[in-house]
Amino acid sequence: MNATNLLIAAYAPLFLLIYLMVKPNGMASSKALPLSALAAYLIVIFNGHSSLTLIHASVVQGVLLALTPLSIIAGAIFLFLCMEKTGALATLKNGLNTISSNKVAQLMIVGWAFAFLIEGASGFGTPAAIAAPILFSLGFAPVNVALFCLVTNTIPVIFGAMGTPVWFGMSLLSLQEDTIIDIATLAALISTLVAPAIVFMALRLVIPSWKIIFRHSLFIVSSTCACTLPFFALSFYSVEFPSLLGGGIGLIITVLMAKSGFGLSSAANEFETKVDTQKKTASPSGRELAKASFPLWGTVIMLLLTRLPELGLRSLLQDGAPNITASLGILGNLSVSASLVISITGILGTSIQWKHSVLYVPSLIPFIVVAFASVYSFGSREWVSRITSVSSQTAVRMTKPLFALLGALVFVNLMMLGGEQSAVSVIGKHMAFLAGNNWPLFAPLLGALGSFFSGSATISNLTFAGIQHAIAEQLSLPLPVVLALQSVGAAMGNMVCINNIVAVTAILGLKGQDGVILKKAAGILAIYAILVGSLGACLISIYR
Repeated sequence: MNATNLLIAAYAPLFLLIYLMVKPNGMASSKALPLSALAAYLIVIFNGHSSLTLIHASVVQGVLLALTPLSIIAGAIFLFLCMEKTGALATLKNGLNTISSNKVAQLMIVGWAFAFLIEGASGFGTPAAIAAPILFSLGFAPVNVALFCLVTNTIPVIFGAMGTPVWFGMSLLSLQEDTIIDIATLAALISTLVAPAIVFMALRLVIPSWKIIFRHSLFIVSSTCACTLPFFALSFYSVEFPSLLGGGIGLIITVLMAKSGFGLSSAANEFETKVDTQKKTASPSGRELAKASFPLWGTVIMLLLTRLPELGLRSLLQDGAPNITASLGILGNLSVSASLVISITGILGTSIQWKHSVLYVPSLIPFIVVAFASVYSFGSREWVSRITSVSSQTAVRMTKPLFALLGALVFVNLMMLGGEQSAVSVIGKHMAFLAGNNWPLFAPLLGALGSFFSGSATISNLTFAGIQHAIAEQLSLPLPVVLALQSVGAAMGNMVCINNIVAVTAILGLKGQDGVILKKAAGILAIYAILVGSLGACLISIYR
């Protein structure tokens, strides 16, 4: 296959997916993604760069990989429905109103600072899974809430869960530690500078008037910087804690500012949410609020206990030393560890393998465990009937995400199959060719493309950091700046990641809105990319 045909074949499944989802009366992701995966499958077979056995092994791996996001979504839906069933969500809603009834304050507390903290502790799309239902319960429109949470959950993704996108995402390049810190610091600097603009754009998705937003500029900028300034300062010393501690510090400061009314205006009450039209209830006591908010602070505590490497639980839950082994015939060899790390090696006789850490992936722990404990605490006599009801509702909610994510992960695997001839590699190199010496303006888009495909900033860095490295050498660009742009791009791609869009719409019970959300998020992504690329170009001129 010549270069032109290879390029057409690489872009075709991607363009098909985008067209199906964003066209007028766009197709639901539960149909568009499987169809795009089928197109990618046929094209990969036609290309002939990979054997049929390898192609089918990649399909099997993609199906198995879907178990991770599916289990997270199911756990998040289960927790949310349990909070709703027990009345904890209503109590929490009233509690937030006691801190501040101001809509902007509520959005910044839950959708910005709290989500920032959760990203630093867990990643895996957990922030939107937790923040979106809370904001929805406060009466904000579900589509707007979904968009708001997707856009705000980009800045902290640079470091993600305990720095994984940096220390693991860049691991294949074998960089020196001081180079990694340089990359982290530059990425944090760029993000800190663009963060206020991104937060303002995110708020406009929910708040009907720029006038209302600008009246709260002092509070918004202060809350934004309360997270990003510690985030930037910590990046000089570590890649594990900037998002976690930045979010924690920012959340405390934002709550204190909201409670005191600092920078807030009554203008936010010029628009109503559904909650405003409902009958007001008495403010909950401190004890009631602590009990109702247990699903949130209990989740955070369990995430910290299982993510901080110094405590030892993280390595224990990820221990893959097999205790049970069995042959699955042609499918491969199964092994299960004492920590319930399930793996299948030699899929269809190839080198392809799959692993799923049941206790580490944020589903059973903390979502399901915390949900069970919360339901039991609200009444031991009714807890069985409540759990049964919530389980059936969760199963119904999971139908569409099941097909969407099966299609998404198979699509991603096929697009990444073939090494140098893979669609992802071909597209990346083509983008570099088109950009030439203007590469700093386009480098973030390559990172975002990786997240769009894979659903992970870490995988985007693993996939494209090598290409970015080669481009930096070819064009004599400073490596730390180029890789920082890759890192920021991978983080901003979180807002258009199909996995995240499917997850948040499933949790909120939205139907047929995936394409609408993708289209609107892509518009913000374009502005985001221009800001980041321009800062990158300035940094390169300074380095030179």
